[in-house]
Amino acid sequence: MQFLARIKSAARILLKGDTKKNKRNPIPAITPEEVAEIKQFFPREKFFIFGHARSGTTLLMRLIRLHPEVHCNYQAHFFTRQPLLKSLVNTPEVEEWLTRKSNRWNQGRDLSPLVLRAAADFIMERDAIREGKRIVGDKSPSSTIHGQAVRDMHAVYPDAKLVYIVRDGRDVLISERFRNLVEESKFLKIEDKRIIEELRKDQAQFTNGTRSIFTEAVIRRVAKGWVTNLQETEDEGRRLLGENYYGMRYEDLLAHPFDEMQKLWKFLGVQADRSLEKTIVEEMTSNPDEEWQARRNGDISSFLPKGQAGNWARLFTEKDKAVFKEAAGEMLVKWGYEKDLNW
Repeated sequence: MQFLARIKSAARILLKGDTKKNKRNPIPAITPEEVAEIKQFFPREKFFIFGHARSGTTLLMRLIRLHPEVHCNYQAHFFTRQPLLKSLVNTPEVEEWLTRKSNRWNQGRDLSPLVLRAAADFIMERDAIREGKRIVGDKSPSSTIHGQAVRDMHAVYPDAKLVYIVRDGRDVLISERFRNLVEESKFLKIEDKRIIEELRKDQAQFTNGTRSIFTEAVIRRVAKGWVTNLQETEDEGRRLLGENYYGMRYEDLLAHPFDEMQKLWKFLGVQADRSLEKTIVEEMTSNPDEEWQARRNGDISSFLPKGQAGNWARLFTEKDKAVFKEAAGEMLVKWGYEKDLNW
């Protein structure tokens, strides 16, 4: 009976492929040969902009696409937010389909990485063709998946470039906090809602060091996430991408916008002359996020100047400083935001 069962199983596999399983094998990385093949159909150079939320990724996207040869759009979240690009093939059933022996299109290899690459390439290049540009990228904040986002990106785009923008974590905290308060996020707790009401009544208490806009839990959560994001993205970016990885600071972009963009465009393989400087300055005077927040909850949003560096110094209490320093002080020093922990 056991022998007969084996015969039946072998016949079933021969005719229909392998038997069903509960978990698929890891999705293989695309090979150099497959990259060369797919670029015959989608030849444009690709890049991705990562960064912790509220770190200037949107401003960078708006500036980078001012170049006549570079296009960038946003929030595809191919690699940075669930369900992710790989969800298209990340089931045992799809693996069985793309690897079965009777499928003569796969040439004996899992077609999954080619499916992922073709889907993302088409989405990006369709936009680039409309804009008449030869380099195209996506900006998607990478606040939750951190280093895994870099690994997933590299598995599908080993030939692409990664731009990572960093902002002072204290200003990231301020910006994220105000966005949640202005939107009155469904995740706000009772104490958070009490802070909103007190902000509406008397904003002065939140700028003279007597009252914090944070709870300690919020500071620790955001600071920890910021540290993890910087550490993992920087480490994996340099390890996997080498010269195709580019790290930059939001504050440097604010201080020297044309110089920073000129360096970034050079990294992407294009040159920029001074004729773009005026266009950059004009673009930076606009802040769609600030305008949207003013419409949403103006009495609170007006309390914080948007997009500026150093807002934290006006709003942090001594306890806020101590909590953030404990959670993320070393990373501030590493990225040059402080010389030491005596701030």
